[in-house]
Amino acid sequence: MQISKILVVDDSATERYYYLDLLTRFGYDVVTAENGEEAISKARSDPPHLILMDVIMPGQNGFQVTRAMSRDPITAHIPIIMCTSKDQDTDRFWGIKQGAKDYLVKPVNADQLISKIRAFNTAA
Repeated sequence: MQISKILVVDDSATERYYYLDLLTRFGYDVVTAENGEEAISKARSDPPHLILMDVIMPGQNGFQVTRAMSRDPITAHIPIIMCTSKDQDTDRFWGIKQGAKDYLVKPVNADQLISKIRAFNTAA
């Protein structure tokens, strides 16, 4: 699958802007969500090709949202990369266990993120 539309889920306006600016410079169409509930709604109504998911958010956290999306037939096919400040091995393990395909620790390195996104293009 060719990745062109990415849903960025983060409660921080600064983080959303960082990803929006970075990803649009590389030609991606970016949609944002401020929380898990909004992310699920947007992913179900107009599925993106990839999701960047924060963990620490009000309401449902990123682990819960990732688990819900990975079990939903409408969104289960969408790869999720967790982008979070939670940097313990147990956090990484838990994120992958919930359905994330990859896990990056903030501050996310731009080159590393773009490389991981591009890897999904070649993996399909």
